[in-house]
Amino acid sequence: MANATNFDSVLKELGINAINNGTSTGADNFSEGIILESYSPVNGQLIAKVTTTTEADYAKVMKAATLSFKTWRTMPAPQRGEIVRQFGEKLRAKKEALGKLVSYEMGKSYQEGLGEVQEMIDICDFAVGLSRQLHGLTMHSERPGHRMYEQYHPLGVVGIISAFNFPVAVWAWNTALAWICGDVCVWKPSEKTPICGIACQNIIAEVLKDNNLPEGISCLINGDYKVGEMLTNDTRVPLVSATGSTRMGKIVAKTVAGRLGKSLLELGGNNAIIVTPDADIKMTVIGAVFGAVGTCGQRCTSTRRLIIHESIYDQVKNAIVDAYKQLKIGDPLDENNHVGPLIDTDAVAMYNTALAEVVNEGGNVIVEGGVLNGKGYESGCYVKPAIAEAEPHYKIVQHETFAPVLYLLKYNGDVTNAVDIQNNVAQGLSSAIMTNNLREAEHFLSVQGSDCGIANVNIGTSGAEIGGAFGGEKETGGGRESGSDAWKIYMRRQTNTINYTTELPLAQGIKFDL
Repeated sequence: MANATNFDSVLKELGINAINNGTSTGADNFSEGIILESYSPVNGQLIAKVTTTTEADYAKVMKAATLSFKTWRTMPAPQRGEIVRQFGEKLRAKKEALGKLVSYEMGKSYQEGLGEVQEMIDICDFAVGLSRQLHGLTMHSERPGHRMYEQYHPLGVVGIISAFNFPVAVWAWNTALAWICGDVCVWKPSEKTPICGIACQNIIAEVLKDNNLPEGISCLINGDYKVGEMLTNDTRVPLVSATGSTRMGKIVAKTVAGRLGKSLLELGGNNAIIVTPDADIKMTVIGAVFGAVGTCGQRCTSTRRLIIHESIYDQVKNAIVDAYKQLKIGDPLDENNHVGPLIDTDAVAMYNTALAEVVNEGGNVIVEGGVLNGKGYESGCYVKPAIAEAEPHYKIVQHETFAPVLYLLKYNGDVTNAVDIQNNVAQGLSSAIMTNNLREAEHFLSVQGSDCGIANVNIGTSGAEIGGAFGGEKETGGGRESGSDAWKIYMRRQTNTINYTTELPLAQGIKFDL
């Protein structure tokens, strides 16, 4: 079991002290905010303390960020890419330590912690290549002797609000792209995982110092929603990227839109896997089980619903139930365990409420849940992954519960009926279909198919590669992060027309002779 004593070396490698300044910009003399204590859901022990950001601190942060932007934006993009490359190399050197901290502070398995840091490294590699490809278009002008093209410029200060479930990767998705675009970043990590934020800031601060660059290029603020409101209300922050609940996202969207700023939202998911009669059952079980219990059901892409054709319903149900019997729950730093704890006791209460509600609505719990107690479970955050048979219209099924609760839903007829069930929720993040039938697969991917931002065939809902744009529709917020052309939201587009003649013809053939 991880404890404060044997975890000291990890914290030391990441520059974590007993009490850390939760506001970082390179400026001195920060005022003293409230002490925020971070306890591990693994064993309930105190990891470290952070001083939260005050209004006076925030003013210093923004001053440092806006000044740094004037320097950073003038560097050629490939040179900015070199800084991001160095950051990726630092992450490679500290991958084990940072992965352990992610696992210990958030509660996900050590392998998932390492995987999250690898996502950071991957997005750095992606951004380095992208730094030489920030291209615009050249268009033909309707006026003789004119050239018209478009180009992209950095926005300025990008605000990033991230969630506890991916305490480092989502920040990196945003900031690596924002940096190569010429933006500077102010990051508010979740108040549930503030130490991961301190560790990341320490790593990039080393890179900036080594290159004689201002530390305001990467800024950190810590605290609760009140600190986040400083970002969302600030007209000096043209873009706020927010990851979290739909409730939070609606508040951010309304506030930022009220000042005509831009928001990038990655919000709730209520993800489903459709299992057709032509599915490979073994593949289905692997995808569904990992999707439902990975990160203890606390991924935005976690599988919440399994929509199974009636002809194979019992076969799939029995296979899933048998697989759940093999799950090992315990210390996530022990690689023999499959499932770690929920983030805190509030999440446990939400899990218990969901199980009670599905029964109240008429559902049947076929894999019993419950909170684990005793040796190794002292934090009170360990729960049993549960499975319930339910109906698509149940309110609790329509709701996203951030916990390992999987609902089995039955469909009849053809795949169009399953797609209707899948789409009939407010969220639209990730979706999947398990089938070896080409027509079913293509229908699922067609305009009549999945309405989600991510639609997979013979792959589960959980997880994504950094090369593709990540995000969803409806109450998921519509944002796109990471790969493809997601970089464009971090920049402003400008159309340029150049007249290289000695005359001034007007567009649309308008005459205006003087």
